[in-house]
Amino acid sequence: MNGLEYKFARMDGRLALRDGAQIAGYASLFRAADKAGDIVEPGAYAAGLARLARDGGRVRMLWQHDPREVIGVWEDIREDAQGLQVRGRILTEVARGREAAALIGAGAIDGLSIGYRTKRATRDAQGRRHLHEIELWEVSLVTFPMLQQARVAAKTDPGEGPALQVLARALREARGIIGRNSNEQERT
Repeated sequence: MNGLEYKFARMDGRLALRDGAQIAGYASLFRAADKAGDIVEPGAYAAGLARLARDGGRVRMLWQHDPREVIGVWEDIREDAQGLQVRGRILTEVARGREAAALIGAGAIDGLSIGYRTKRATRDAQGRRHLHEIELWEVSLVTFPMLQQARVAAKTDPGEGPALQVLARALREARGIIGRNSNEQERT
Protein backbone atom coordinates (compact mmCIF):
# COMPACT_ATOMS: atom_id res chain seq x y z
CA MET A 1 0.00 0.00 0.00
CA ASN A 2 2.90 2.33 -0.76
CA GLY A 3 1.98 5.92 -1.45
CA LEU A 4 -1.11 5.92 0.75
CA GLU A 5 -1.84 8.96 2.88
CA TYR A 6 -3.47 8.81 6.31
CA LYS A 7 -5.97 11.03 8.06
CA PHE A 8 -6.98 10.52 11.68
CA ALA A 9 -10.25 11.07 13.54
CA ARG A 10 -10.84 10.89 17.30
CA MET A 11 -13.35 8.33 18.57
CA ASP A 12 -15.61 8.91 21.54
CA GLY A 13 -18.20 6.61 23.00
CA ARG A 14 -18.70 3.26 24.62
CA LEU A 15 -18.46 -0.25 23.33
CA ALA A 16 -20.78 -3.11 24.19
CA LEU A 17 -20.12 -6.53 22.76
CA ARG A 18 -22.97 -8.58 21.35
CA ASP A 19 -22.40 -10.91 18.43
CA GLY A 20 -19.25 -8.95 17.65
CA ALA A 21 -18.43 -5.33 18.38
CA GLN A 22 -20.60 -2.87 16.46
CA ILE A 23 -19.15 0.60 15.90
CA ALA A 24 -20.44 3.59 13.97
CA GLY A 25 -19.52 7.22 13.49
CA TYR A 26 -17.48 9.55 11.30
CA ALA A 27 -14.09 8.62 9.87
CA SER A 28 -13.74 12.09 8.32
CA LEU A 29 -15.49 15.43 8.63
CA PHE A 30 -15.93 17.92 5.81
CA ARG A 31 -14.42 21.41 5.98
CA ALA A 32 -12.48 20.60 9.19
CA ALA A 33 -8.73 21.20 9.05
CA ASP A 34 -6.72 18.36 10.53
CA LYS A 35 -3.36 18.80 12.31
CA ALA A 36 -1.58 18.79 8.93
CA GLY A 37 -3.87 21.55 7.64
CA ASP A 38 -5.68 19.33 5.12
CA ILE A 39 -9.38 19.96 4.57
CA VAL A 40 -11.67 17.35 3.03
CA GLU A 41 -14.36 18.93 0.85
CA PRO A 42 -17.94 17.62 0.53
CA GLY A 43 -18.22 15.03 -2.23
CA ALA A 44 -14.55 14.01 -2.02
CA TYR A 45 -15.38 10.34 -1.43
CA ALA A 46 -18.36 9.99 -3.79
CA ALA A 47 -16.62 8.92 -7.01
CA GLY A 48 -14.29 6.47 -5.25
CA LEU A 49 -17.11 4.86 -3.27
CA ALA A 50 -19.19 4.57 -6.46
CA ARG A 51 -16.24 2.86 -8.22
CA LEU A 52 -15.83 0.41 -5.32
CA ALA A 53 -19.55 -0.42 -5.38
CA ARG A 54 -19.53 -0.89 -9.16
CA ASP A 55 -16.43 -3.12 -9.06
CA GLY A 56 -17.51 -5.11 -5.98
CA GLY A 57 -14.62 -3.74 -3.91
CA ARG A 58 -14.50 -3.08 -0.17
CA VAL A 59 -12.90 -0.58 2.15
CA ARG A 60 -10.95 -2.60 4.72
CA MET A 61 -11.07 -2.29 8.52
CA LEU A 62 -7.47 -2.50 9.71
CA TRP A 63 -5.61 -2.26 13.00
CA GLN A 64 -3.10 0.64 13.01
CA HIS A 65 -2.94 0.74 9.16
CA ASP A 66 -1.31 -2.70 9.03
CA PRO A 67 -2.61 -4.58 5.96
CA ARG A 68 -1.78 -7.88 7.73
CA GLU A 69 -4.15 -6.96 10.59
CA VAL A 70 -7.70 -7.04 9.20
CA ILE A 71 -9.88 -6.84 12.33
CA GLY A 72 -13.41 -6.41 11.02
CA VAL A 73 -15.70 -5.33 8.25
CA TRP A 74 -17.19 -1.98 7.35
CA GLU A 75 -20.81 -2.76 6.54
CA ASP A 76 -21.79 0.75 5.46
CA ILE A 77 -19.69 3.72 4.33
CA ARG A 78 -21.38 6.82 3.00
CA GLU A 79 -21.09 10.57 2.70
CA ASP A 80 -23.66 12.79 4.33
CA ALA A 81 -23.71 16.55 4.91
CA GLN A 82 -21.25 16.24 7.82
CA GLY A 83 -18.62 13.86 6.45
CA LEU A 84 -17.76 10.22 5.86
CA GLN A 85 -20.04 8.09 8.01
CA VAL A 86 -18.96 4.50 8.75
CA ARG A 87 -20.71 1.57 10.38
CA GLY A 88 -19.03 -1.76 10.94
CA ARG A 89 -18.30 -4.74 13.09
CA ILE A 90 -15.05 -5.70 14.80
CA LEU A 91 -14.59 -9.46 14.44
CA THR A 92 -14.01 -10.80 17.93
CA GLU A 93 -13.34 -14.23 16.42
CA VAL A 94 -9.97 -12.79 15.32
CA ALA A 95 -7.36 -12.40 18.09
CA ARG A 96 -6.52 -8.79 17.21
CA GLY A 97 -10.25 -8.02 16.95
CA ARG A 98 -10.79 -9.24 20.54
CA GLU A 99 -7.84 -7.10 21.65
CA ALA A 100 -9.16 -4.05 19.77
CA ALA A 101 -12.63 -4.44 21.28
CA ALA A 102 -11.15 -4.72 24.78
CA LEU A 103 -8.94 -1.65 24.25
CA ILE A 104 -11.83 0.42 22.91
CA GLY A 105 -14.09 -0.74 25.73
CA ALA A 106 -11.46 0.33 28.28
CA GLY A 107 -10.97 3.71 26.59
CA ALA A 108 -7.34 2.95 25.68
CA ILE A 109 -7.92 3.31 21.92
CA ASP A 110 -10.06 6.17 20.69
CA GLY A 111 -9.08 6.96 17.12
CA LEU A 112 -10.00 6.25 13.53
CA SER A 113 -7.77 6.94 10.55
CA ILE A 114 -8.36 6.68 6.84
CA GLY A 115 -5.85 5.33 4.34
CA TYR A 116 -6.36 6.90 0.91
CA ARG A 117 -4.85 8.25 -2.28
CA THR A 118 -5.49 11.85 -3.27
CA LYS A 119 -6.97 12.03 -6.76
CA ARG A 120 -7.61 15.80 -6.89
CA ALA A 121 -6.62 18.62 -4.53
CA THR A 122 -5.99 22.38 -4.53
CA ARG A 123 -4.15 24.74 -2.18
CA ASP A 124 -5.63 27.89 -0.69
CA ALA A 125 -3.85 31.20 0.06
CA GLN A 126 -2.79 29.89 3.49
CA GLY A 127 -1.18 26.83 1.89
CA ARG A 128 -3.78 24.40 3.22
CA ARG A 129 -4.62 21.49 0.96
CA HIS A 130 -8.30 21.07 0.02
CA LEU A 131 -9.03 17.46 -0.94
CA HIS A 132 -11.70 17.31 -3.66
CA GLU A 133 -11.43 13.66 -4.69
CA ILE A 134 -10.14 10.80 -2.54
CA GLU A 135 -9.73 7.11 -3.32
CA LEU A 136 -10.46 5.46 0.05
CA TRP A 137 -8.62 2.18 0.72
CA GLU A 138 -9.09 1.53 4.41
CA VAL A 139 -10.35 2.87 7.71
CA SER A 140 -8.21 1.84 10.69
CA LEU A 141 -8.60 1.81 14.43
CA VAL A 142 -5.58 3.73 15.74
CA THR A 143 -3.91 5.00 18.89
CA PHE A 144 -3.15 8.59 17.88
CA PRO A 145 -5.93 10.53 16.11
CA MET A 146 -5.31 13.66 14.06
CA LEU A 147 -8.77 15.11 13.39
CA GLN A 148 -10.17 15.86 16.86
CA GLN A 149 -13.73 16.76 15.80
CA ALA A 150 -14.73 13.49 14.11
CA ARG A 151 -16.33 10.91 16.37
CA VAL A 152 -17.31 7.27 16.31
CA ALA A 153 -19.31 5.44 18.97
CA ALA A 154 -19.94 1.81 19.66
CA LYS A 155 -23.49 0.63 19.21
CA THR A 156 -25.34 -1.08 22.00
CA ASP A 157 -28.08 -3.60 21.52
CA PRO A 158 -31.31 -2.80 23.41
CA GLY A 159 -31.48 -6.51 24.24
CA GLU A 160 -28.06 -6.63 25.88
CA GLY A 161 -28.07 -8.26 29.27
CA PRO A 162 -27.83 -6.45 32.58
CA ALA A 163 -24.22 -7.60 33.03
CA LEU A 164 -23.14 -5.74 29.88
CA GLN A 165 -25.12 -2.67 30.92
CA VAL A 166 -23.37 -2.67 34.31
CA LEU A 167 -19.98 -3.14 32.62
CA ALA A 168 -20.64 -0.29 30.17
CA ARG A 169 -21.72 2.01 33.03
CA ALA A 170 -18.64 1.07 35.09
CA LEU A 171 -16.34 1.79 32.14
CA ARG A 172 -17.97 5.20 31.59
CA GLU A 173 -17.67 6.05 35.28
CA ALA A 174 -14.05 4.89 35.41
CA ARG A 175 -13.18 7.08 32.43
CA GLY A 176 -14.84 10.04 34.16
CA ILE A 177 -12.81 9.47 37.34
CA ILE A 178 -9.59 9.09 35.37
CA GLY A 179 -10.40 12.27 33.44
CA ARG A 180 -11.04 14.20 36.67
CA ASN A 181 -7.83 12.89 38.24
CA SER A 182 -5.85 13.85 35.15
CA ASN A 183 -7.29 17.38 35.23
CA GLU A 184 -6.51 17.70 38.95
CA GLN A 185 -2.92 16.57 38.34
CA GLU A 186 -2.53 19.11 35.54
CA ARG A 187 -3.56 21.92 37.91
CA THR A 188 -1.03 20.91 40.58
